[in-house]
Amino acid sequence: MKKIKKIAVLTSGGDAPGMNAAIRSVVRTCAYYRIDCIGVFRGYQGLIEGDFVPMSARSVSSIINKGGTMLKSARSNEFRTEAGRKKAYDNLIAAEIDGLILIGGDGSFTGGLIFNKEYNFPLIGIPGTIDNDIFGTDYTIGYDTALNTVVEVIDKIRDTASSHNRLFFVEVMGRDAGFIALNAGIGAGAEEILIPEENLGLERLLDSLKRSKRAGKSSSIVVIAEGDKLGKNVFELRDYVEEHLPEYDVRVSVLGHMQRGGAPSCFDRVLASRLGVKAVELLLDGHSNLMVGIVNTKIESCPIEEALKGHHEINKELIRVSDIMSV
Repeated sequence: MKKIKKIAVLTSGGDAPGMNAAIRSVVRTCAYYRIDCIGVFRGYQGLIEGDFVPMSARSVSSIINKGGTMLKSARSNEFRTEAGRKKAYDNLIAAEIDGLILIGGDGSFTGGLIFNKEYNFPLIGIPGTIDNDIFGTDYTIGYDTALNTVVEVIDKIRDTASSHNRLFFVEVMGRDAGFIALNAGIGAGAEEILIPEENLGLERLLDSLKRSKRAGKSSSIVVIAEGDKLGKNVFELRDYVEEHLPEYDVRVSVLGHMQRGGAPSCFDRVLASRLGVKAVELLLDGHSNLMVGIVNTKIESCPIEEALKGHHEINKELIRVSDIMSV
């Protein structure tokens, strides 16, 4: 691999709080090592269109506390084609860029892996997704902030639930993974938590709600990951419960994209800063096709292919704790 003199950074896929902190870290680490840094707007689509801008340490001032991504993010169907990836490669070469840092989730890494195999272009991935579903890291950028946002909202919903003796179904993000639902549910004291990894069954849910009534609970909160398999959707689940437990006044709250927004937590800012430094240093040391992550509080790296093929397991101990706390 030739000597790295200029690095590009982009954000791709769904935005996550802390992405700006990661961009800032990459840019300032480049400045520290006296190499050029280029920001790519709108992810892979920006690569294809050559939407590049030089970035300096001062160009990322006052963004560490901002949610979203200053470089914007976009889906790119064109990058899925060989012709689109050829355009992206030609633009990188024309701009004399020697390495690329991708901030995103598994979809972004899949695109990067294909691009690397076709052109052997040096790249490093930084995991940025609120779902925390990337193998090879204990935490992804944005996950901690999303948890805090969800717990804060559920705390507010509980005020209403207890005032009106209602049952609330609160749907949180997590199409394929229940990390947000499980951790936020325990943190907010939910009576039941439904996640894709554990199909508890409709009868188990009804039994749990009946126990809550017998225990004297006048209101209940059920946290549901959007990918939970109990019903086609949370509204169908509400109808089922109302049909079988007519004593419950059921309400639904879908938190949606509010979970993506907001200022990143201190944890996410520090994590993003550490991962950004490591990503740049890996490129400078001649490494490629790796993802940086945090494992047992230490910054580590693993092959992107391994991160995509591996499965981030749900913590069974947390499921047990949830069951105990719901008595």
